[in-house]
Amino acid sequence: MRALKQLVRFGWMQALSCLFPVVIFASLAITKIIPLPLLPRYDWLLIICLLMQWWMLYSGLESKDELKVITLFHIIGLALEIYKVHMGSWSYPEEGYSKVFGVPLYSGFMYASVASYLCQAWRRLDVNLVDWPPLNLVVPLAGAIYLNFFTHHYWIDVRWWLSGLVIIVFWKSWVTYKVGRKTYRMPIIFSFVLIGFFIWVAENIATFFGAWEYPYQTNAWSLVHLGKVSSWLLLVIVSFLIVASLKQVKKQQPSRGVTHVHNPHIYGYDKN
Repeated sequence: MRALKQLVRFGWMQALSCLFPVVIFASLAITKIIPLPLLPRYDWLLIICLLMQWWMLYSGLESKDELKVITLFHIIGLALEIYKVHMGSWSYPEEGYSKVFGVPLYSGFMYASVASYLCQAWRRLDVNLVDWPPLNLVVPLAGAIYLNFFTHHYWIDVRWWLSGLVIIVFWKSWVTYKVGRKTYRMPIIFSFVLIGFFIWVAENIATFFGAWEYPYQTNAWSLVHLGKVSSWLLLVIVSFLIVASLKQVKKQQPSRGVTHVHNPHIYGYDKN
């Protein structure tokens, strides 16, 4: 019975952390089924995302520091979207006033929603990282993974080499989190895989409701290739590494009147 209560509590905390992504998916479904007047669908989606972001900040569900992280992800995601659409990897076939180089601006919020989930879950579950690698390994690895999304169109795709490096670098790393008063732990690599898989599931839902379109989905919707899990896995790793690195940098900044005691093996983060 206690295990069931913990599972329900964990599910509720996860659901709260997924609030931004849920609103995006709900908006995709509603605007697909019920066309809204005056503006194209992509523009309504942008307005909804902006209002949702404002409300989360105004209501205190997100802090200003979290907004900075989410904005960074919006820029990173939008740059990737513009490049991938230009290369023909996928497309946004509908009209919209808020499209830049064929990419609607709301698309950046889909990446930002991943960062929103990570920040929210980090705070609610009181996440700590055990045996986290040094920044001089983490930052170049994250940069190389992100860069490969661009360079593999012109050069060899080194995603599997990068995946191997991830396993080597994070082999001893764990993530701990709290549900109520009980602390749990999980290998960090396994958490990457879980998040990547569920984002692939979310991608299928998004393409079904016309968020974007792969070339093989032009005539009729079909399941997104399972191979895309590897792409989302690497993107999740980049997202996690950026959030973790920013949290680590902030934690190491001295606060006025506060003495920090650092454990060389465990990095605990504040709730901002």
